[in-house]
Amino acid sequence: MKPEFNFFQHWYPLSPIEDLEPKKPTPVTLLGLRLVIWKPKSSQTFQVFLDQCPHRLAPLSEGRIDEKTGNLMCSYHGWQFDKQGICTHIPQAENPELVSKNKEILCAVALPVRQQQDLLWVWPDVKSTQQATNTPLPLSPKIDASIGFVWTSFVRDLEYDWQTLIENVADPSHVPFSHHGVQGDRAKARPIEFKIEQSTANLIEVTTFGRVQRKITFEPPCRLEYTFSFSDSSKQFGFVSYCIPVSPGKSRIIILFARNFATKLFRLQPRWWEHINDRNLVIDGDMVLLMQQEHFLQQRQTTQSWKTAYQLPTSADRLIIEFRSWFDRYCHGQLPWSEVGIEVPLTRNINNDRQHILDRYKQHTQHCHSCRKALLVVECLQAVLLIYFIVTVCAVALFPDELRLTLGLPLIAISLLSLGAYAWLRFWLHPRFYFVDYIHARR
Repeated sequence: MKPEFNFFQHWYPLSPIEDLEPKKPTPVTLLGLRLVIWKPKSSQTFQVFLDQCPHRLAPLSEGRIDEKTGNLMCSYHGWQFDKQGICTHIPQAENPELVSKNKEILCAVALPVRQQQDLLWVWPDVKSTQQATNTPLPLSPKIDASIGFVWTSFVRDLEYDWQTLIENVADPSHVPFSHHGVQGDRAKARPIEFKIEQSTANLIEVTTFGRVQRKITFEPPCRLEYTFSFSDSSKQFGFVSYCIPVSPGKSRIIILFARNFATKLFRLQPRWWEHINDRNLVIDGDMVLLMQQEHFLQQRQTTQSWKTAYQLPTSADRLIIEFRSWFDRYCHGQLPWSEVGIEVPLTRNINNDRQHILDRYKQHTQHCHSCRKALLVVECLQAVLLIYFIVTVCAVALFPDELRLTLGLPLIAISLLSLGAYAWLRFWLHPRFYFVDYIHARR
């Protein structure tokens, strides 16, 4: 029986616009499809193609933006494509008519795209472009500066499946424990009473009550939003997360953190500093737990369902039950990997190398413009400080005796401070762009 829910006929965000590189193609994977993001030189918007040149199927993400035409050039044989995917130049063509007469069969596959709420959106089914035009984006009402909200974005690739990611984000009761000392306090953990407001094929919505009211909205397949509001105030804060299926055992999360108060203070903290000290720590706190949880669930599901593999006795588990029931009812408990030719084994081996599991550089830094730029500055500062220390010490050693005390001593003191700054950058700050081990027992 064919699933009722078609994962390919929905809008997905691929990346925050500010993190995209306009001068070179960027590869990305969605639902097992290899895609390439690129920006035509004369266009204000990015384009998304299937990452295959129609000539010999070479990856267009290894191509370049031609300086003269502004089109996407394949690096294998130099074929060029405009923003609609139409082939505009074949260097090997004996005559220009070869290109003009065969435009329809020589084109790259261009997917429908939109840019809204600072995100690049794609519709991964090229056969339903009219449906894409008529389908609204799964936008959050909070990501709107005209009503007083401000927000920042964060993106990271994850070493576990889309359904594991949805479960985790939909589970606020794990926060005091997985994120103790970062976003929660295990000593303050309390029961959470959920009220299911609605549960349909297209929306699951729950609320909790107290001094801070919490509303959680899941709009399949990717938008999972939290709204927090104070009962005695108009102040609101929260986040909208987009949980993106990449490939079996891989997913991506894009989060927009928003609020409508203290808006001037909100921008004082650099985006990259927030990422390395808070956002990445939250992801790290979950990563090892969820990889192994997913592995154990897959092992058990060879003989039983999640309903018996999990023990879900409390109200705090209600949203997990609703999601899993939705996934079974409308998707038969499966993602559509077979539709893109991917065979998924019943159980998959996991890589227990913690540096691989918590690889911040590959999962986040290389995708984040703010962190890439900050890392470059940090590496340049390290070089400058180390060179300054070496040159100063060598110069003072060559000073005549009468200058070593009056001029040499202050210079040595400053050079030692520069060495201390170098050590802080090298051994504390620099690693936070690459890898920080997260040991729950030490928190």
